[in-house]
Amino acid sequence: MTKIISSPPADREIPILCCYVNATSEIQVIRIVDLTSYYFERAVFPGQRLLFEALPNAELEVHTGMTIGSILADKISCLHLQVDNSN
Repeated sequence: MTKIISSPPADREIPILCCYVNATSEIQVIRIVDLTSYYFERAVFPGQRLLFEALPNAELEVHTGMTIGSILADKISCLHLQVDNSN
């Protein structure tokens, strides 16, 4: 069974279901930080698939781990990560 990790505030827009897959061999940290009153951050292990809800205008930041810190590797629109959950 898949668990949705976090839900954003639904006061403005309807959240969408998104999926991110870490297709690398490194641990990544993903973040959504561009929304007021909502912060989402999770570690994603190699090969791991993560379902989460986000607002359509949100951007997912993908950070790759380094010994000293992390590097912003990519920014992805959550609309591109939206799951088609129609029957």
